[in-house]
Amino acid sequence: MQPRRIARDLAVLSLSQLPNSPEKLSTQQLSNVMLSAIRTLTSEAQEALEAASAELQRSSDRLLSSQTRAADIQSARTMVNDAVELTQAAINRLGNALELPEFIQLANQHDVRAYSLELLTTVSRRRTEIDELLSSTLKEWQLSRVPRIDRDILRIAVAEIWFLGVPDKVAINEAVDLAKRYSDEDGRRFINGVLRRASEEIKQQSIT
Repeated sequence: MQPRRIARDLAVLSLSQLPNSPEKLSTQQLSNVMLSAIRTLTSEAQEALEAASAELQRSSDRLLSSQTRAADIQSARTMVNDAVELTQAAINRLGNALELPEFIQLANQHDVRAYSLELLTTVSRRRTEIDELLSSTLKEWQLSRVPRIDRDILRIAVAEIWFLGVPDKVAINEAVDLAKRYSDEDGRRFINGVLRRASEEIKQQSIT
């Protein structure tokens, strides 16, 4: 796992906990926010394991029903297919859960925390400019109506492109990856489109 990828995850999980006024932001408060984000990841790992266990139990129940309660071959086949899908979902959850302990451990590394804090500080101090840019690039949307997690992913990406010197393609790709983990398919497409327009606007501003 790359340090900056982990740093972006921590920043996304932490951003909503920051005070609206950057003057109220302190180093100690940032550290507490980061600790809260790591605890959130720990809870996610536990929830993923519990969900996987429940899905495996349901899969086992469906397999048993296919043998004892199916009225015909078609209904038995349907039950077996349901069991297979539940097992696959459980495997996917377990795969994600197995990544989280490494993620949590790496989150405590100095370079990860340093970049995450830089992202949080930049977004906090430049929130007005970032939100104005995003509002100007949204089509038939108001920024306040965008789901919180999507809004925070957008803010972090714009901060990277505009103020931290991250190439726009890199920032956009990383934002889309964040959306895959924390948003949904519609959110991923929405974020990709908004950031492409925002990056063009940033380029135009730098030219003028």
